[in-house]
Amino acid sequence: MTGTRRKARTIALQALYEVDSVVRRPGTVVERLLSEADLSEENSAFVRELVDGTVSNKDEIDRNIQKFAPAWPVEQIAMVDRNILRLAIFEILFDNKVPVKVAINEAVELAKTFGSENSARFINGVLGSVSTLTSR
Repeated sequence: MTGTRRKARTIALQALYEVDSVVRRPGTVVERLLSEADLSEENSAFVRELVDGTVSNKDEIDRNIQKFAPAWPVEQIAMVDRNILRLAIFEILFDNKVPVKVAINEAVELAKTFGSENSARFINGVLGSVSTLTSR
């Protein structure tokens, strides 16, 4: 289950990154990426939910990033790190379907895979602060 959920989060991250960088419609990007992936319908729905929720709450999510990473204007954070943070903050503050520790761990793993040398530490620190907003 963890492996397929991580794959779903990876696809969601790819979609968010593409939407952020090329300004495409999220639904179109998600459907194209899902057509290339081998995911169950449940995990495909999970990808859609993550992307839709992250995009729908982007402004509030970005305010949280700014609050907890004040030295970094959101638009100056590396694009992959910014979208990992957006995805994880959506899961932590809005989705409430996985424990906070799971959302943070998954984000750190995505950062280790796709980010720079310092991404995992940066993302862990920001999400650790964000997690203080929830009692889960």
